[in-house]
Amino acid sequence: MTGSRAVSARVLDAAIAWQLSLDSGDGSAVEQEEFAKWLASDEEHARAWRQLGMLDQRFSVASGPARAALLQSREGIRQRMRKLGSGLASIALVCGLALLAGERYVPIHYWLADQRTATGEQRTLKLADGTQINLNTHSAIDVRFDEKRRLIVLQEGEILIETGHNDGRPFYVQTRDGSLRALGTRFIVRREDRATRLSVLQSAVAAQPEALHQEQIFKEGQQVLMHSDGLGPLLAVPPASDAWTRGMLVVENARLGDVVDELSRYRTGHLGVDKDVADLRITGSFPLHDTTLALNALLPTLPVRIEQRTPWWLTVRSKP
Repeated sequence: MTGSRAVSARVLDAAIAWQLSLDSGDGSAVEQEEFAKWLASDEEHARAWRQLGMLDQRFSVASGPARAALLQSREGIRQRMRKLGSGLASIALVCGLALLAGERYVPIHYWLADQRTATGEQRTLKLADGTQINLNTHSAIDVRFDEKRRLIVLQEGEILIETGHNDGRPFYVQTRDGSLRALGTRFIVRREDRATRLSVLQSAVAAQPEALHQEQIFKEGQQVLMHSDGLGPLLAVPPASDAWTRGMLVVENARLGDVVDELSRYRTGHLGVDKDVADLRITGSFPLHDTTLALNALLPTLPVRIEQRTPWWLTVRSKP
């Protein structure tokens, strides 16, 4: 049942990009070698590739013009993957398996969420209670309001919330790591690999990890990582941490590796950085809606170059 396990959205996007590239018939020997390295570098990569193959078999994608038309639509592939994932999830439930419990992402939750954004997309929502929510790239939420409480379930990605104040019901944000209770506030919640990052921009937020029974209050300017079994050390909210809501990434004396990792969230495919330049430091502002322009902005100030294998495979390397 290994092939039925969920894969992360980023890996799925990369697998789709490789299929588009390789099926175009223009792949060079270098590209074939890069694909082989990508496929062998992680078991999740191989699993995503097998699931795409299962998708082709399940929906009998024909060769020729029909296949070419489908491959030109990444959204079409995702829709079919959603149907395939639903079937596999049903089989897993019938068999009593819990293969998805420890996964970093659960794609079916993303696809079935009440509201979601695609890679590189951002959106602002206004809820009935007056709450405003900004969804960052590849984010998904469920809105569950009832008579007793207002609840937002963050399934994927990052959101900035400014709660409505004319409603007496408590306001919560829930993630896999625990719950956050807003205390008349403006704050950012981001799901990361093994934790949820809370950044309080105004007022205060009470955080309660999943395994604990006591809240801890964090005030304006404070940031913390919430794990399911506890809270990390108290941190300061970085300057301009909400700049993404205005389409910008603002950094000060940041590692190049961290900047590239952040930009990679806004583009489909692989965006990497060599280890020998990852620790270089940079300060600046970069547009998130044009990551190619953002990457080119690195060139005048750092001894780096951008190596592009395919439109979906870019690496920041040192200059020769």
